[in-house]
Amino acid sequence: MSQSLIKKNNNHIYDFVVLGADGMQGRIVARDLLEKGYDVLLADLSQLKLKELLKKYSQQASFEQADLRDVNRTIGIIQKSGAEVIINCAEGDWNMNVYQAGLHTRCHLVDLGSRVDMTRDQIKLDKHFKKIERTAITGCGAVPGMGNIMLAHAAKKFNSIETVELGFAWDSNIKKFVVPFSIESIMEEYTLLAPYIENGRLKRIKPMKSAQVRNFRAVGKQKIFLVDHPETYTIQHYFKSWGVKNIRFYASFPQHSEKIINALIDLTFADKHAVNFGKIDILPDEFLAQLLKRMKHPRGYKEWENIWVLIKGSHQRRRKCIMMECIVPPLKGWEDAGCNIDTGFPASIIAQMIKSGDINKVGSFAPEGVVPEKLFFKELRKKKMRVYENGKIIN
Repeated sequence: MSQSLIKKNNNHIYDFVVLGADGMQGRIVARDLLEKGYDVLLADLSQLKLKELLKKYSQQASFEQADLRDVNRTIGIIQKSGAEVIINCAEGDWNMNVYQAGLHTRCHLVDLGSRVDMTRDQIKLDKHFKKIERTAITGCGAVPGMGNIMLAHAAKKFNSIETVELGFAWDSNIKKFVVPFSIESIMEEYTLLAPYIENGRLKRIKPMKSAQVRNFRAVGKQKIFLVDHPETYTIQHYFKSWGVKNIRFYASFPQHSEKIINALIDLTFADKHAVNFGKIDILPDEFLAQLLKRMKHPRGYKEWENIWVLIKGSHQRRRKCIMMECIVPPLKGWEDAGCNIDTGFPASIIAQMIKSGDINKVGSFAPEGVVPEKLFFKELRKKKMRVYENGKIIN
């Protein structure tokens, strides 16, 4: 592609900057914003998957090469864009770098979340974002993201909450491996010790030691297991006054997908130690992520996903239980994205809410602390995502 299709003139002002734009979620966010008529600067290490999008929206979009390890370079790209809202779709390892860039450039920002320790550090920056009168929200995808917001909705119907369980389950019509979402994050979920709260105390467990089978609307029976996820921290942070004692986050992958994931882990792609190749050090998981971008979905491939939250507690001295679910069906025109639309779309929706002023509270948050639930659910409905409360559609 010629440079004329990639770069605009230096005076162009963009509505949003999407970091990690060449990744799976970044492309979903970018396309959604561009289809709505916004001008978007796309930034990533590569543009392997972006060329068609850049060509189609050449008047609205351009590309800048970005390495989030270089904070000064990232700051320069954001300043050059003129955008007030950053959407970070890159790997969570670099979330703090982007937060520092956001503070320096006085921008609003959202990201898809990271591990517990980094999420805690991001929310601790609350006073710094208040000082510059900007909004930062971490974990704006499916889970974290939609699950947190469904919990915030349901919590209003309790006087006290004892247990919160949440997670995701999905399956496909063709039993062939397709990258579900970030392969780096997936391998971490299988290999890192999983934190959970039991009777108010933090505990950790090997993911597969917690495995059990449950039945899910639109998906069926699946094995679920505890994984390292930031909700363990954010739920305790925002719902402490409800008296929450137990918090568990479960992941679930269909058998045909899990088989390949385990094979990749056995082949050491989850290893965080660099491999020296000639004069270059290569991280196996980052290399794998780039390699898997070449995969295409089988013809006729479709996915369904259930994002769920189970809340147990009491209301007016009576035991109460609410099951919240968001069912994500195949969406016409977005088949290649599969269920990943439930991560990309929420990030796009929340970023637009900040830009439009529907979210105007300043500081550093997780979604349950600041996103208006009814408006968010209404936007999900436009994407054919139905939200259920104890089996009844509420959006």
